[in-house]
Amino acid sequence: MTVKETFFLSHGSPTLSIDESLPARHFLKSWKDTVFPHTPNSILIISGHWETHHPAVNVIAPPKPNDTIYDFYGFPKPMYKLKYPAPGAPHLAKRVKELVLSSGVADRVDEDTKRGLDHGAWVPLMLMYPEANIPVCQLSVQTHKDATYHYNLGKALAPLKDEGVLIIGSGSATHNLRLLKETFNSTTPPSWALEFDTWLKNTLIQGKYEDVNKYEEKAPHGKVAHPWPDHFYPLHVAMGAAGENAEAKLIHHSWSHGALSYASYQFTSA
Repeated sequence: MTVKETFFLSHGSPTLSIDESLPARHFLKSWKDTVFPHTPNSILIISGHWETHHPAVNVIAPPKPNDTIYDFYGFPKPMYKLKYPAPGAPHLAKRVKELVLSSGVADRVDEDTKRGLDHGAWVPLMLMYPEANIPVCQLSVQTHKDATYHYNLGKALAPLKDEGVLIIGSGSATHNLRLLKETFNSTTPPSWALEFDTWLKNTLIQGKYEDVNKYEEKAPHGKVAHPWPDHFYPLHVAMGAAGENAEAKLIHHSWSHGALSYASYQFTSA
């Protein structure tokens, strides 16, 4: 099969795994019915929770499944009992490495044979594909690089769509955890979050991807919305993998804790 779409998902708080009050949880649970009814051959997910100096892929060979990584602290105990034992995708991992190296975007891609899936990967996938029967490979981000680098990383991965691979960037449309403490119980987003979130939506829908690559200078409150770029770069990878003339579509929007946007996007290749 050929996959024409790539996606960016805002995964928000780890409580997305158990909190039935979050609209984003219900959006992800309806994934196969309302967003993407096809079954991909495998899934490549780029999570903001895996940062490495060089690009890295997890290479988990069956019959061993991906481990479930609990990379969060002080949350309700039931969350630490959740499992998402999706099979690894070692062939996909090798293919990612091959494409990235041949593109010249990076001159080194590391293979991690032990790392499983962090919560930026397994929490949304657990809701989208609860059967955990689709092979999954995870790719890291490089936060010392810029957004254009990650866009080009995505461009290098574009051929995977013709091989039936679903490419998902998992991060957050806004991600300032320090300021989140000030808005935690608020139902109204602060102006910086609302203005950045609105700019992102309009800029993506208008296809101004170069502006999104230069968000720190083009966007209102870019450095406030993302003081560290780890949760934004997965969007650039998904955007790049879709191609320059791809059409962007907002497929979900909600807020939690005042300033945490769950805005999620579909990119459809021309």
